[in-house]
Amino acid sequence: MFETLGRFTYRRRRLVLALTGLFVVAAIAWGTGVFGSLANGGFEAPDTQAARAVKTIEQTVGRTGTDVIVLYRSDSQTVSSPAFRQTVESHLAQLPSADVIGTKTFWTTKSAAFVSKDQHSTYAVLTLAGADPEQRLETFHKIASQVRTSPAGLDVKVGGEVAVFDEVNTQTEHDIVQAESISLPIVLILLVVVFGGLVAAGLPLFVGGLAILGAFVVLRALTTFTDVSVFSINIVTMIGLGLAIDYALFIVTRFREQLALGNDVETALSVTMSTAGRTVAFSGVTVGVAISSLVLFPVMFLRSMAYGGAAAVLVAMVAALTALPALLAVLGHRVNNLRLPFLRRGGGLGSSEHGAWYKLAHSVMRRPIRYVVVLVPLLLVLGIPFLQAQLGGVDHRALPAGANSRTVTEVLQSDFAAAGGSDVLVAARTSSPEALTPYLAELRQVKDVTDVRLGGYRDGVASVVVHTHYTSQELPARDVVAGVRAVQPPEGVTVEAGGDTAALVDLLHVLRERVPWMAGFIVLVTFALLFMAFGSVVLPAKALLMNVLSLSASFGAMVWIFQEGHLSGFLDFTSAGFLDATNPVLLFAVLFGLSMDYEVFLLSRIREEYDRTGDNSQAVALGLQRTGGIITSAALLLIIVVGAFATSGIVFVKMIGVGLVIAIAIDATVVRALLVPATMRLLGRANWWAPAPLARWWKRHGFRESGPGVEEPAVERELTRA
Repeated sequence: MFETLGRFTYRRRRLVLALTGLFVVAAIAWGTGVFGSLANGGFEAPDTQAARAVKTIEQTVGRTGTDVIVLYRSDSQTVSSPAFRQTVESHLAQLPSADVIGTKTFWTTKSAAFVSKDQHSTYAVLTLAGADPEQRLETFHKIASQVRTSPAGLDVKVGGEVAVFDEVNTQTEHDIVQAESISLPIVLILLVVVFGGLVAAGLPLFVGGLAILGAFVVLRALTTFTDVSVFSINIVTMIGLGLAIDYALFIVTRFREQLALGNDVETALSVTMSTAGRTVAFSGVTVGVAISSLVLFPVMFLRSMAYGGAAAVLVAMVAALTALPALLAVLGHRVNNLRLPFLRRGGGLGSSEHGAWYKLAHSVMRRPIRYVVVLVPLLLVLGIPFLQAQLGGVDHRALPAGANSRTVTEVLQSDFAAAGGSDVLVAARTSSPEALTPYLAELRQVKDVTDVRLGGYRDGVASVVVHTHYTSQELPARDVVAGVRAVQPPEGVTVEAGGDTAALVDLLHVLRERVPWMAGFIVLVTFALLFMAFGSVVLPAKALLMNVLSLSASFGAMVWIFQEGHLSGFLDFTSAGFLDATNPVLLFAVLFGLSMDYEVFLLSRIREEYDRTGDNSQAVALGLQRTGGIITSAALLLIIVVGAFATSGIVFVKMIGVGLVIAIAIDATVVRALLVPATMRLLGRANWWAPAPLARWWKRHGFRESGPGVEEPAVERELTRA
């Protein structure tokens, strides 16, 4: 199949490139419009008690949300000054009533919560028109310039939920541009060093551009059917560019190897596609399956990451198997043009039969037990901090220090004595508010509850506001939610508790419930795919264990850095004392896929050499020699791409970038270069074992990487009969 694809792309190369050109034009014209179609937020779990409570209140009693908070301060006047009041009210009166449907101030509520401790600051709470967050964000854009303009004598800062979304969107777009401006020049230089020439170095970037544009098209198409988070763009850029470079690197390297052997262009391309191309296809499916497992979660953020990640991987794979071979067919031997004389390369990385990687493999295989006994406990020890992981939600600290909306929240928490804490919102269905009197009395007895009041009543639904002095992200606030939910309502009354803390509690419950299903799906599908690739049940089991080790070490590092706050100064973030609850889930899916990416490339070449020689140790050494340099180069390039996102101003995006860098570095060095050769030496020919029925099935239908004319060695035939 893949040899046929290689010959087809060679003979129809101009047609393939013409279709690629049309696709690029359409993607630029339509796909890049995805930025205006993406949704905000999406970190809550839908159809939970918290979500239903808020929805019930908004649809009956009405929205009273703090969409926008306008913070006013005067160094010379106090809030009690008539001039201060007149200036604030005049500033708010300019806002169109069609856009601002509700306003609360100190003078409308008479609440001391609106006055700072030093009496020089106050704030206004604005409720915006709009049925959903996107509509309210559009409304905010209409009034943003007016509300952010400071009136004479006062300093104005704008915060609140909608303002936070707006700053996050702006920061996300800035981060993507910044990451690309940092990574692309470095990646291009490294590609020139790897390939030794400018023409070959440009090909991975060509595939990367196709992957990103193609993923944009897929995401925009999906936005016509479902909500897609704005943060999906980050994973498209990271994974799309990174894996496209990986795939192109493997294919271009193999193509140059075949040309160096004296093959004509068509033969070189067909052999490349039947070997490296086949492995790229299998790797793309494996990585795509791992990332797509995130659709098992009902959380929009995670589902969007599944959409963006899977789209980027699959488009990168298709581009590497169609557009890239067509371009190689046109270039032919010119792929080696514009070589730099001071960078001398042969047919490809690892072309020497007995180079440094070959020697390293034999060195490891001479002492395999020593490497296993030292490295496995070391990786497990590095993972110990994850046992103490605390999970939380996204709050104002996700933004960089100094961001206006973050500053507003921090000022409210520090300078306004009565404005701190958080609320549990209870939606109570009752025939009359009076029937809730005993229920409200019991709520006041819940530990750490400081106030209980009736927020409103309409159409048989009452809104009950339960206040605690703990902020929504503090652990004791979760106990308050549990206490509120434990209070039994009077007969005939049904209640549901929501609010920020309740939404987080429900999110954590949904994640705990779905994670085993996600892990089981990934393990079973990956095991099946690896068996189809290598005809062994031992290698998939060992690969899964290797992944657990590298994931353990990287997750431990994440807790040490982001939860405990180490390196916060160097990485420029504020530790919240916990990890965002969705990040470990996201990283598990992405890292599992990327780990399998390198595993597939290494084992495919080892399998090819084993088919040729029948010698397990020699196959491992030659396989590592052929792929060690390529995998290291691919890992380094991917680290540069994803590492650029460690500069993001959004903390959980920074967390993703740092986590990927750590995991890729561990996986490509400790695991692939040391543990894999050691364990394969210990297992010997048992590496390739499968029960006889499965072995016979694989012999007929297996997905192996091998060039034309390769025969199965006699030693393998004997083993599979056993």
